[in-house]
Amino acid sequence: MRTLAEYAALVNARLEAIPAVIGKGRYAIGEMPWLLSESMRYSLCAGGKRLRPSMLLAAVEMLGGDVQSALDFACAVEMIHTYSLIHDDLPGMDNDTLRRGRPTNHVVFGEGQAILAGDGLLNCAFETMLAAACQRPDRAAQSLLAIREIATGAGVTGMIAGQVMDLYCEKENADDETALRYIQHGKTACMFIYPLRAAVRLSGAGEADLKALTDYGEAFGLLFQATDDLLDVVGTAENMGKTLGKDAESGKLTCVSAYGVEGTRALVDRLHGEATQAIERYGEKAAFFRDLVDAMVNRTK
Repeated sequence: MRTLAEYAALVNARLEAIPAVIGKGRYAIGEMPWLLSESMRYSLCAGGKRLRPSMLLAAVEMLGGDVQSALDFACAVEMIHTYSLIHDDLPGMDNDTLRRGRPTNHVVFGEGQAILAGDGLLNCAFETMLAAACQRPDRAAQSLLAIREIATGAGVTGMIAGQVMDLYCEKENADDETALRYIQHGKTACMFIYPLRAAVRLSGAGEADLKALTDYGEAFGLLFQATDDLLDVVGTAENMGKTLGKDAESGKLTCVSAYGVEGTRALVDRLHGEATQAIERYGEKAAFFRDLVDAMVNRTK
């Protein structure tokens, strides 16, 4: 199985070539304006580990599927993730000015253009997946199931639901642990769970695989958010590539606000165990996924 860097290189190369995010027109009807393409690509091609699309590709490979056929679906996941970051950084959301070590999209292009860049990436994600599905009519059912999984993870019961309640609880000064779990399941874990479920669909694997990777995605996503919350307190802006300390300043409900630093460290250890247990059935084939959870915990040490 390939490394995270190798999967990320596949994703980056394909993102540079996908027609849906390349625009040169100014007033040519039927062509994307150059400004929209520029603002979308500013955030989409800003680097990052490409974690979510790489996990989709790694799961496809682990399950015996075709990585090349899954590549556009992986790229779509990265487009959705990037759109969510653009919108998350807006003044009406987290009001951040730094992302991946450089100014956020709305700082460079303006708030209105940033909103439209996010909208464009979300739509391009589905254009890209549907185009890939149309190219393989013999795999149409598998492709449609995968698209549905990704849509669910990004949608009104997934990522958007989590973001809505995150904003609500911030304004209401909520400190309910049930609310915290709902928020972090939605806004973070769902964009790990459902791309992994999409990988199962694309591979034609069965219900046992669907459950195993759902459980792994849930534990990994919550682990990812717990370490992120912890590093917002104990990390450095240089290492994280974004503004730190804003969660506490804004009164956001986080693992640290709910459990404290040591309680969050204990939660990280528990989630590490749950994620590892979920993929035991795959043995050495799951080395990529075990390494990911180990690396996540090591970020906080």
